[in-house]
Amino acid sequence: MGNRLSKIYTRTGDDGSTGLGDGSRVGKDSLRVGAYGTVDELNSTIGMVLAAEGVSAEVRETLTQVQHDLFDLGGELCIPGMAMVQDADIERLEQTLDRFNEGLPALKEFILPGGGMAAACGHLARTVCRRAEREVIALGREETIRPQPQRYLNRLSDLLFVLCRVLARDSGHGEVLWQHERRRKPA
Repeated sequence: MGNRLSKIYTRTGDDGSTGLGDGSRVGKDSLRVGAYGTVDELNSTIGMVLAAEGVSAEVRETLTQVQHDLFDLGGELCIPGMAMVQDADIERLEQTLDRFNEGLPALKEFILPGGGMAAACGHLARTVCRRAEREVIALGREETIRPQPQRYLNRLSDLLFVLCRVLARDSGHGEVLWQHERRRKPA
């Protein structure tokens, strides 16, 4: 295990730079810091889902594993050249997604974010996940990174969408469908 933080503030970032896991320093506004910072934000939003009432043990176990994966993914992004997210992690997400999606009815309309507190928090996590994916893509255009982080985030956003559907149904609120016919047609 690496060094533990015994002092929370160091003042070394007061100049607008931060240390990466390999000891190098970059601007706090660098693409790399933005990418792993958004992965950290995603992990926090998943924590909000887990803090909501009525989350089943199966969903809770899945999301807790995802939080561990995201910590690994953030570490990979923080340490240039590190490889922590593996193809097996992505395959596990796909299998989990298929399992949760199996019992859901086919979608015929778009779903609005909502469906109870846990589902609404899940939709927030899904959108943060999409942003993290975009930031990892932008980073990959400027620096060499492995494809697994991007692939993981892509699958995770799909899994989060399916879990939002499950959470909305489990809560009794149901899914909130977009009513595209609500607008009157011009005369």
